[in-house]
Amino acid sequence: MATDGTPATFYDDLASDYHLIFADWNASIHRQAGVISALLREHGLTRGGVLDASCGKALGLAEAGYSVTATDISPVSVERCAREAAARGLTVTTGVADLRTLDRDVAGPFDAVVSFDNALPHLLDDADLLAAAESVRRVLRPGGVLLASIRDYDTLLKERPSGDLPRRFQSDSGERVVVQLWDWFETDRYTARHFIIDGSPAGCWTVAERTTSYRALSRATLSDVLQHAGLEAICWQMPERTGFYQPVVTARAPA
Repeated sequence: MATDGTPATFYDDLASDYHLIFADWNASIHRQAGVISALLREHGLTRGGVLDASCGKALGLAEAGYSVTATDISPVSVERCAREAAARGLTVTTGVADLRTLDRDVAGPFDAVVSFDNALPHLLDDADLLAAAESVRRVLRPGGVLLASIRDYDTLLKERPSGDLPRRFQSDSGERVVVQLWDWFETDRYTARHFIIDGSPAGCWTVAERTTSYRALSRATLSDVLQHAGLEAICWQMPERTGFYQPVVTARAPA
């Protein structure tokens, strides 16, 4: 049964299974934090206050020595982040916050704001996307940096695929398949049906299905929004350079 498709309910329901979408979640935490830390160093940040506004990179960035605040629109995701940080002996400040109202929900300013794993495309209309970009600018210190990743929608908008390729994992507890099916309902919008198909060594299978919607944002569209929000030095870096699986945009608040 698919759950309600709002971002908050989608991630509330996914939170307990979040580790299952990775072959090795702990290894992924370290690897991705290394990529993001390298990007932060390129912008002169080897330490300081970082707001993870989508909650998913907080653990690795805290391990890397940053002072991390982790927020998300999903209360259950925030609760899990706090538990995982405590279990690892990490200090992470957590809270529920909307990307569109970060400046009201979170006490800044921050040296950097990060929002990875295709969070921004949950904002389906121009007004919400601009509100998020403006709230990011307001919580950044002068000269602070935004790092965000989205899918390669420049390619996907041409192809309009019906989903992404299944990922198949083996573990001591059995076999697992993670896959998404996409139903396009407008030129640049689609509903994603996210499946985790989990098999036990005894051959029994369970299927968890969750749905949510995305806007297929071209890089030019997002760049324009960031510029209109008052951010500067907007630059895109592709996976072959960064080692991250999605294109990453960086931008600065005015000094």
